Amino acid sequence: MSGRYLSIPGSEWPRRKLWGSIALASRNLGHIIWIHVPIDRKAPKDSVGNDLPIPEDARLRAIIERKSMINLVQAFSVSVKHYLRSEPGIYYEDLYPLISFLPQDVSGSGLDAETEKDHRLPLWHDSRAGTPVPTLRKTNSAPTTANGTEKSKKSKFNPEGVLPQIPSAVPLKPARLPPKATIFDFLPILYIFKPIWKGIKRIFVRNREDDEEERVGSRNFWGKRKHVEPIESNVPLEIILFLSSYLQMLLRNGLLQPAIATAYTNALMALQDSVTNLERIRTTPIPFAYQTHLRMSVWLYLFFLPFEIHAAFKWLTIPATAFAAFLYLGFLEIGQEIENPFNYDANDLDLDHFCLQIERELSEITAHPAPDPASFIFSMWNQPFAPADRRTAEDILKDTDHDYHGKGEGEGIQSVRRTLLKSWREIGEATHHKDRPVLSW
Repeated sequence: MSGRYLSIPGSEWPRRKLWGSIALASRNLGHIIWIHVPIDRKAPKDSVGNDLPIPEDARLRAIIERKSMINLVQAFSVSVKHYLRSEPGIYYEDLYPLISFLPQDVSGSGLDAETEKDHRLPLWHDSRAGTPVPTLRKTNSAPTTANGTEKSKKSKFNPEGVLPQIPSAVPLKPARLPPKATIFDFLPILYIFKPIWKGIKRIFVRNREDDEEERVGSRNFWGKRKHVEPIESNVPLEIILFLSSYLQMLLRNGLLQPAIATAYTNALMALQDSVTNLERIRTTPIPFAYQTHLRMSVWLYLFFLPFEIHAAFKWLTIPATAFAAFLYLGFLEIGQEIENPFNYDANDLDLDHFCLQIERELSEITAHPAPDPASFIFSMWNQPFAPADRRTAEDILKDTDHDYHGKGEGEGIQSVRRTLLKSWREIGEATHHKDRPVLSW
């Protein structure tokens, strides 16, 4: 058992690091799209090659385009969260509003109900049944939850309330779908009685959620968690394809410099690499033979332990055996917890927190106006040469008699350099503590 748990620190860190890579790549894509993609576009051309008039709302269209693609970047992390939790499809309250504008069929236009079945894109197919979902029709209804009811506006914490409100022909599931906790989760030793309980429940009370309970969070006869079945839909891959096609459009129209396009591509590759490694962790369980042998050894040890210690412990055999069972069965449960860290258990990674953090960062990026640096650098609020010269940039430019505005060749620049050298000395004296040594990186 010790060999299994010695690998815990080495296995937990890569999982968290991969999500950090997704956050970093999402920030980079947000920076590139919002800062480096211009809103001033060239005149479109007709089929002959002649320039067409630029639309009056061309700049507004470019801003809407950039914000929509950043919404796709945000949707990527959310789709990865659902993908790792084996929650198929796109109809979730935190995912569907971000990607509802994507094309649903190969032509990009609406088709009749019979034709669209064969032309619908994989993203809009039902992941589990393999059948197309109903076509989205424009309605005036409010977004619905998994139960088909309007979400309460009185909820204290409702991060999905700030997302776009897009009507859906399919009821949207909640952003979190944790399995219901039962007494068997708190007392795993009672799992030997669960088949009897399930038989009685199926006879008298047939619940629709039984199938979902079997799929997520259930255990077998020995108390071991069943692995959730893999899903066929790969929503993160579909989102990457749309982000890649956007890059192709930017390059085709000459809207992105080659160096920035390389950074864009590297960010996309980082997203794909992180998802691939996370999927490898999720789909690579501990070998079945190893788990079975370990569990059988622990149960046999606990079964024969009372007979071994009864002569020495007498009546203390019962509490001593209970304490040993608590320790060894706890080790087994810990091993089960670390095998798949992407579910809803208390010790799993908080994927919802990671996604909300990425959402906040991307919204902060889009709130940046990206103004011309000259509009804020040469102002009364900037003291560029402090502490040696505490005048503002505006005062420095107005004081044309100062040495900075030297008439001779290079005289002004030399004066600026002397000021910066003086600042270096003052900063060194102010930041070096007499009682502490100077540490280097």
